Amino acid sequence: MSAAKKKTACVTGGNGYIASALIKMLLEKGYAVKTTVRNPDDMAKNSHLKDLQALGPLEVLRADLDVEGSFDDAVAGCDYAFLVAAPVNMAAEDPEKELIEPAVRATLNVMRSCVKAGTVRRVVLTSSAAGVYIRPELQGDGHVLDEESWSDVEYLRAEKPPLWWAYCVSKVLLEKAARRFAEEHGISLVTVCPVSTVGAAPAPIVSTSVPACLSFLSGDEAGLGALKGIEKTSGAVQLVHVDDLCRAEQFVAEEASAAGRYICCGVNTTVVELARFLAHKYPQYGVETNFAGDQLLEKPRVRLSSAKLVREGFEFRYKNLDEMYDDVVEYGKALGILHY
Repeated sequence: MSAAKKKTACVTGGNGYIASALIKMLLEKGYAVKTTVRNPDDMAKNSHLKDLQALGPLEVLRADLDVEGSFDDAVAGCDYAFLVAAPVNMAAEDPEKELIEPAVRATLNVMRSCVKAGTVRRVVLTSSAAGVYIRPELQGDGHVLDEESWSDVEYLRAEKPPLWWAYCVSKVLLEKAARRFAEEHGISLVTVCPVSTVGAAPAPIVSTSVPACLSFLSGDEAGLGALKGIEKTSGAVQLVHVDDLCRAEQFVAEEASAAGRYICCGVNTTVVELARFLAHKYPQYGVETNFAGDQLLEKPRVRLSSAKLVREGFEFRYKNLDEMYDDVVEYGKALGILHY
């Protein structure tokens, strides 16, 4: 593929877990990639980007989600823009001002740059299943949620359930703001809503779902608490492998007929099922499987469906826990989350 013919993609937030994996995959598929980080000189966070430059043309640019026009250079000349970076301030004292408003503002900042560029064929927004599954009226079990489902913002703001209520609100509001903006400016926008993501990626620092999904093996109580919280508020623990997520993002970018939202979920499971599976697969870690008194589910009460994605021609490669966990344990060791 000659340099002139290469498709060019911008991936925001190149030092993030999902973004780093997406950059690697796009380079391997022959794309030229431009990515943004807040501080390109911070090698502790960005050393992997140097390594990825060996795979193909990767340009690393400075940009700040909060600064309008900051992404103009990064998006200029790109065919596709993957919006992966998002403010994540879980410790915010004023979540509305420090997390929710900045998340909406950041999304629209990048989309304004896409309008200015005039070359972007499609914007792929990475949101989250957190914008799909927090719905208190889903009592009992047997529920299956698709892309029509939205987390209940009024409930979240009123009840402020622990575990990222403001994060869930931010995802709903930024998705809806992005959709309005895209309609007003004639942008082709597709949104991907991934669940908790596992698997190895180039990023050397990971603060998201990987530590939580390894918490049974690492003994990380906070991580395990996060998994229990997800199950309690959403009715299951939902997982997708990062490779499937990246392939889904590329799929919806290139598939001309793709439109609207796409849930990206490989497995619906529970804390109890996960513990039993890990205890069996990794006996050396002595995983605790007795959760008496914890009121945990035996089977998912609510399932997230990726039927729309599959119906349109996408195929998941990682469809069970065994496949999902194959490389994440080695990755956990490389990150220092697991010590043996």
